Amino acid sequence: MGDSSNSSRAGTAGRVHYDFSGARTLVTGGTSGIGLAIARVLLEAGAEVTVTGTRQASSDYEADLQGCTYRQLDLADLEAVERLGQSFERLDVLVNNAGNTFSSEEFERAITVNLTAVHHLSRSCRPALQRSVLQCGGSIVNIASMMSFFGSPYFPGYGAAKAGIVQLTKTCAALWAGEGIRTNAIAAGSIKTRMTQTYCDDRSVHDLITAKTPLARWGRPEEIAAAALFLSSSGAGFITGHTLVVDGGYSIIDT
Repeated sequence: MGDSSNSSRAGTAGRVHYDFSGARTLVTGGTSGIGLAIARVLLEAGAEVTVTGTRQASSDYEADLQGCTYRQLDLADLEAVERLGQSFERLDVLVNNAGNTFSSEEFERAITVNLTAVHHLSRSCRPALQRSVLQCGGSIVNIASMMSFFGSPYFPGYGAAKAGIVQLTKTCAALWAGEGIRTNAIAAGSIKTRMTQTYCDDRSVHDLITAKTPLARWGRPEEIAAAALFLSSSGAGFITGHTLVVDGGYSIIDT
């Protein structure tokens, strides 16, 4: 199991070809947006992919989840989170993608869903990740955010949790490196998904973000997926505890 570096200049994300044949992977929130994009690139790379969602069955979603194993999961139910992690005998890649914004009044729920559940699932998957057959060992990829670094007056719980994800990534990387488990994160910029559709459709918000982004556009879920695939591959075998910023340059402009 490995990956090759053949690439093209077609102008689309994910053109590097990886081989994850036989790898067992879990993507939380893999039914839409970034999670779905990650699930699809893992499938294309030959992996066995399990995705989670809050609805009862995969058929309850508009997205085509063919090829994926579906598991219902409410991240607020920490006992269910741990049962899911313990159900895997072997796991090669865990992508902690699922999460959501919440109102100021739901601060505790935001922390539970976006941070505490990530820790519980990672910890419960630890024995399975120790048994990874990947050349580079087991890999955890956490999805962080620009709110990991910048304050927001709208989603205090989400922002606090995403800041915690960056530190949790470093901590787990230090704890489990000796067990062959790498832990990294992706700080996603403004990506067009169902969760961000309202802001993307708001011309004032859309244009404000685009104007501050050197690449002058919003990102695509596939571009986060490409980064997740790289961090899980042997090409990133000497990378752990790192948060990779994928934001079109948004965070480098001090305005």
